Amino acid sequence: MKENIDGIDMHFEVSGSGPWVTLSHSLGADFGMWEPQLALLNQHFTVLRYDTRGHGQTQATDGPYTLEQLADDAYRLLEHLGVTRTHWVGLSLGGMIGQVFAIRYPNLIDHAVIANSTGKVAPNAAVMWGDRIMIARTQGMAALVQPTLSRWFTEPFREKHTELMAHIGQMIESTQVQGYAGCCAAISKIDTHEELKKLNVPALVIVGDQDLALPPAMSEQIHEHWPKSKYVVLKDAAHLSNLEQASTFNDAIMKFLVA
Repeated sequence: MKENIDGIDMHFEVSGSGPWVTLSHSLGADFGMWEPQLALLNQHFTVLRYDTRGHGQTQATDGPYTLEQLADDAYRLLEHLGVTRTHWVGLSLGGMIGQVFAIRYPNLIDHAVIANSTGKVAPNAAVMWGDRIMIARTQGMAALVQPTLSRWFTEPFREKHTELMAHIGQMIESTQVQGYAGCCAAISKIDTHEELKKLNVPALVIVGDQDLALPPAMSEQIHEHWPKSKYVVLKDAAHLSNLEQASTFNDAIMKFLVA
């Protein structure tokens, strides 16, 4: 489904029944990355999956973007759908958007799952994200596929699941350059730790023990700053832990959301 929400065409899908849960995907992906969670969540929740600005089939606009802007996109979509309370499950960029969403709209969040994310920029963030923006703009998204897959999944998983790698690679390659660059700029400025201390929203912070993109220490810092949070480390999972260890990821979020 696609509708114009506050001036941009947003692509989203609603399924299942029950309390609302909003799923927010990683940079360079689209809402299809949540497929391993969908059937289970549909049994308990009304599930909203949406494509972030400039990703999937959601319109790209001129950047750079900010995390506040991306959180407001989600707010306006929820408002359009008449949603007044939702759980949030976000991974990587989706987890960053979720943190900012919880800070800006704490009364809308029931529980937040923040997976494989960070609340503080790394010292080299400006250079690293600037380099990726330059590659996308000068060489196209195809040049980012293999380096991204190597960060997102462990080598044994990549070798065993070649069809999935091809599918995720296509997802990365089809991401709009303008949207990728805009979101890279937003990521490069994340700084939520002090505001997280004020939250009363229950949170589950999840990370893969093999995550090279956003190492476990970054997730642990989110947990340390978020008062009502739990912390779970998934064994043998890299960055897209919801895909690499789908069963244990699903168990962890269901125990948290349905408790």
